[in-house]
Amino acid sequence: MSQMAKSIQNVISMAWPMILISIVILVSLRVTYLLKNGKHLSLYKELLMLSFIIYILCLFEVVTFQDDVTWSSNNYIPFKEIFRYRIGSRLFLKNVLGNMLLFLPFGFFTSYYIKIEKPSTIFVLTFIASISIESVQMAIGRVFDVDDIILNICGGFIGYYIYLFMKKIGDRLPKFMKSEVFLNIVSIIVLLGVITLI
Repeated sequence: MSQMAKSIQNVISMAWPMILISIVILVSLRVTYLLKNGKHLSLYKELLMLSFIIYILCLFEVVTFQDDVTWSSNNYIPFKEIFRYRIGSRLFLKNVLGNMLLFLPFGFFTSYYIKIEKPSTIFVLTFIASISIESVQMAIGRVFDVDDIILNICGGFIGYYIYLFMKKIGDRLPKFMKSEVFLNIVSIIVLLGVITLI
């Protein structure tokens, strides 16, 4: 099993009670709202929204997790920590690529929901989210690292460009592949695939 898969499983194993309770509450509220107001249920849109919420819950778990590791001191010098790791090493994968991958979904989901067209918007939103995380980490006994903010912003941009790429591909797809029925079937297949991986 890859290091990335192990990391995802660790996050899920730490956060599953919060995720399960949140899913039950959110789904029951959402279904009640849709039924009460006679709204149409679009499964793929609901699953996408639920995925974003689960991502935020897992992000919260990852950035506030306290373990027995003695944290190093705060870093206010850009690129100091990034260049400390040998490319391809375990610490490089965990600290450099991990911080970018952590914010890739943020860039994608925010771009999808807000329909972001300008890179400056994703920069500002990712910066606000990242600076708040680093500040909270410092307040709870972890460290503030400006390099994490830089890497999070890079991850946000990657997610943003993935959104733009998928949007461009989506515009060129045949009509049946844009239909709600097709998208619902694809979302169920993806959901089943994710569940089997976890």
